[in-house]
Amino acid sequence: MSETTTDTTTGTDADTTTGTDAGTTTGADPAADTTTGTTTGADPAADTTTGTGADTSTGTDAGIETGTGTVVVELRGRVAVVTVTRPDVRNALNLGVLDGIEAALDACERRADVDAVVFTGAGEKSFVAGADISQLVGYTLQDGLRARMQRLWDRIQDLELPTIAAVNGVALGGGNELAMSCDIRIAADRARFGLPEAGLGILPGAGGTQRLSRLVGLGRAQEMILTGRIIDAEEALRIGLVTSVVPPEELLDAALGTAGTILAKGPLAVRLAKLVVRGGAETDQRTGLLLERLAQSLLYAADEKAEGASAFLEKRPARFRDA
Repeated sequence: MSETTTDTTTGTDADTTTGTDAGTTTGADPAADTTTGTTTGADPAADTTTGTGADTSTGTDAGIETGTGTVVVELRGRVAVVTVTRPDVRNALNLGVLDGIEAALDACERRADVDAVVFTGAGEKSFVAGADISQLVGYTLQDGLRARMQRLWDRIQDLELPTIAAVNGVALGGGNELAMSCDIRIAADRARFGLPEAGLGILPGAGGTQRLSRLVGLGRAQEMILTGRIIDAEEALRIGLVTSVVPPEELLDAALGTAGTILAKGPLAVRLAKLVVRGGAETDQRTGLLLERLAQSLLYAADEKAEGASAFLEKRPARFRDA
């Protein structure tokens, strides 16, 4: 969904979660039974994590402070792993989550030791669920124009660093839109995807109406959005919504491995390639080719091109960050 939830919700395994200050949220398992309970909205986990330094696939360096209890950032080598930590409510999006993601992005952009970002969700059931539906009653024209979640997901898409969504469970509404804002999506085989907003009398307002069609084609996007149909990971792979599907226990290693492969390439080349691919997809081919030509000209004049070519000729790994 395209707005936010409050911190107090109830229910753990329900299709929708309800509470005194928050209403229902989308993004939960539609097959589950509806239950109620009393929980706090914020996960009690600390904002940061610490550990011993290691490579991108196995170890954890010091965490990054986000200022909320709903988003945790770990450093795995040069990769920041951003985890939404509200598993009791399917990692539903609330103001704390959006604040935490924004703080994480601020930190990643400031730090010279972060070169890629992985987004995932805590627990075994959800990547990120949708937003608070009970607040729809109070939404105004100004709320729609403000579009905070859409703007935040736009920021992720425009991030210079490569981004990967490690989709560990259901990704509905705003969670699906978060995944689509990333450069690469890797799904656990239990993951499911959908944009069910039309059933609430609204539309996917955090980029879903635009990004889905660009990923899977106009016809499939219209079918998913108009019917609200939820698809499994294998169908998501088949239609191009995700790039690979792996067992749940292999998901984070797969995301970190992909990040490591990217980080072995020239950092300026990666950033410019991302810029040109994204920019070219939103314009005509002639303009896209002009962007490509200008970016290539910059790379021809950069030190990392000389290092890459020398490493190839000398049959050794390139040392781009020393170039």
